[in-house]
Amino acid sequence: MITELGHFALILTFLVAIVQAVVPMVGAQRGWTDWMRVAVPAAGVQFALAACAFLALVHAFVVSDFSVRLVAENSHSAKPLIYKISGTWGNHEGSMLLWILILTLFGAMVAWFGTNLPPTLKARTLAVQGLIAAAFLAFILWTSNPFARLDFPPIDGGDLNPLLQDPGLAFHPPFLYLGYVGLSMAYSFAIAALIEGRVDAAWARWVRPWTLLAWSFLTIGIAMGSYWAYYELGWGGWWFWDPVENVSFMPWLLSCALLHSAIVVEKRDALKAWTILLAILAFSFSLIGAFVVRSGIITSVHAFATDPGRGVFLLLILGAFIGGSLTLYAARAHVMRSTAAFSTVSREAGLLVNNLLLVTATLVVFFGTIWPLVAEVLTGRKVSVGAPFFDTAFTPFMVALAAILPVFATLPWKRGDLGRAMRPLRGALALSVALGALAWTVQTGGSMLAPVGVTLAAWLVLGSAVEVAERVRLGRAPLGESLRRARNLPRADWGKAIAHAGLGLSIFGIACVTAWAREDIRAMAVGDSVAVAGYELRLDGVERREGPNYFADTGRVTVTRGGREVAVMTPERRVYPVQGMPTTEAAIDRGLTRDLYVTLGDPQHGGGWAVRTYVKPFANWIWLGALVMAAGGAVSLSDRRYRVGAPARRRPPAGLAPAE
Repeated sequence: MITELGHFALILTFLVAIVQAVVPMVGAQRGWTDWMRVAVPAAGVQFALAACAFLALVHAFVVSDFSVRLVAENSHSAKPLIYKISGTWGNHEGSMLLWILILTLFGAMVAWFGTNLPPTLKARTLAVQGLIAAAFLAFILWTSNPFARLDFPPIDGGDLNPLLQDPGLAFHPPFLYLGYVGLSMAYSFAIAALIEGRVDAAWARWVRPWTLLAWSFLTIGIAMGSYWAYYELGWGGWWFWDPVENVSFMPWLLSCALLHSAIVVEKRDALKAWTILLAILAFSFSLIGAFVVRSGIITSVHAFATDPGRGVFLLLILGAFIGGSLTLYAARAHVMRSTAAFSTVSREAGLLVNNLLLVTATLVVFFGTIWPLVAEVLTGRKVSVGAPFFDTAFTPFMVALAAILPVFATLPWKRGDLGRAMRPLRGALALSVALGALAWTVQTGGSMLAPVGVTLAAWLVLGSAVEVAERVRLGRAPLGESLRRARNLPRADWGKAIAHAGLGLSIFGIACVTAWAREDIRAMAVGDSVAVAGYELRLDGVERREGPNYFADTGRVTVTRGGREVAVMTPERRVYPVQGMPTTEAAIDRGLTRDLYVTLGDPQHGGGWAVRTYVKPFANWIWLGALVMAAGGAVSLSDRRYRVGAPARRRPPAGLAPAE
């Protein structure tokens, strides 16, 4: 009965979405206030109905209702409760329902908290959000019904993919969806502004917090996925340039550019066309990601290979929203003209260069992701584009971005002097170069990756500190005055400095672990020892144990250094009987300066076990930096200007018509 109620709620959600898409838009066009007011209750009701449908599906998974096809295919009665719940979105149909839930949540939040938005802009924004929801609800109801029943339910289910039975993967998809589905809000604001014919500072201030919220969630989601790949897949890597990784990374890059571009619109009423285009592209790449993951055109551990009919439906949605928005963008180009002028040496110019680098980097990732598919269609041959291409083509843009960030962050608006901007940064630059030289000396030659990475990381962190110090006049004013200035510094400025420093921490971790990691792979019998990067590892034994829905061979590895015991590690090799699939559970001794990483492989014919060992310097700084970046976003969101909202538009002087 609950399953049928969930299905009925989903149908009602679709009908309400159509009302929300049509009535407020017509009301805004005709100036009918009552019709525009429909947007707010419709958005709230749509979210409530979507939540009911989602909870009904969660209930089916929790009680193991195997009469529901989705539960029978993706759950098992012996599975732990947390994985029964996460199994709700660990499949195509359930993840699309989560997509709808988050889409309607963002619409409801704008309806509830956007009380100071102009009525026409609010009505049009929520109407566009309703249109997006209606399209995806139609996709779910016609091609991906999560509530479909089985005529003859099995006694037990087929179980969830064992690789997804992990706490990291339980929470990774919701955060990721909050990110790139949340970018729909920026898209809706952009389309509403184009229809209304007004893009100004007030619009930028309204759109920034929603973009910042989505970007922060996307940052956390990507970091969680990266960390899961690091400890779960057993390869010791943190990023593999997998197509599914790439389709979440591209919207992140574009949302970074959008956040910076919106600042220019807000502060200087410039780069309007750039900002609108980036808002469209950020969500468009989220749609492209949905198509790539769900159309079955790629294979990945976290892709949903589906039938071609679903892919065609998604392609139609993608074409309608991307093609329609770009057509509207071209038709309304005249409303985005700006009279604001700025020098080639100014903060505006720096943010423009920042955008160009981020957009170009996105296109590089997109080309590398999509080229194997295009090449196979054109030539009939399978082409592989792997890490060497991405590392070579993508890295220069990130190096350039890290190099210019501290400089352009200190430049004034409109016109600046590069020499004057560099003056307070000279000490930070000298110290950064010195730390890079120290890294070169410590590694006694070899790759330049670590020295360059250390230099750029220090440059970003120290540059952020110098920027704040300059703002509060640290050392140039009494300490009490500097503390007062620090307290009064807008939280958005604090957030920016924290986020830039977080990027520096991630770059430091990436450079160190890539350049200095040590690896050893060998067959070891019980009692054997191996030396890796100054550590001695001894395999003391392997025993069989039983988990709730798996069997595991668990090794015991003692690690010593200089005769002193450092850690006792227990790597596992698991087999899930229902799916007959083995997985690797790495044992990791984590530290601030290094990770010891051990995995247990297959038993060997001549006796013993395959054992893989890594020593990874500063690996955890990669994810620490991502968390610091997300914290910077949270601090910026707490800025009073975003909590109170954008100010009301000033009335034009008497006798003057408002600008169009």
